[in-house]
Amino acid sequence: MDDFYTEQLIKKQADSKDTLKKVGLIALTVVSVLLVFVIPVGIILPVVMIVIDVLMFRNLNVEYEYVFVNGDLDIDKIMNKARRKRMFSVDADQMELLAPVGAVELMQYKKIKTYDYTSGKKDAKIYALIASNKGEVCKVLFEPNETIVEGFFVKAPRKVIRK
Repeated sequence: MDDFYTEQLIKKQADSKDTLKKVGLIALTVVSVLLVFVIPVGIILPVVMIVIDVLMFRNLNVEYEYVFVNGDLDIDKIMNKARRKRMFSVDADQMELLAPVGAVELMQYKKIKTYDYTSGKKDAKIYALIASNKGEVCKVLFEPNETIVEGFFVKAPRKVIRK
């Protein structure tokens, strides 16, 4: 049997939203420490804030794993290299189009629901995958390597636009 298998790991860079969350959490922790001097019974508040900070900071360390097996693409979100969550799964039969972002063929899909599973790097080669997922058509942005693009091309050559 000829099984076509490849996987790819993409580390998500911290964006302005993530930085804003971190700054907000640190500010709330500092305020809770200062409140201890005003309300001596409030010693529990800084402890709770530090625990929340640790948990939230761990969840902001994100990687995406793309696994392509015989026309099936699974995208998993890995938080702090410990917890994994399946974000998206699609078969080549459910796919309507795979094209680089900015391709003319994607113009008709501007207003559909979009999921972003990219690293956030400015120079990344981002592709848009248009597929039906649970009864609705959606757009998935991701950064496949050439092997994943070729795998989709082998399964559905009319639905794949390569650079």
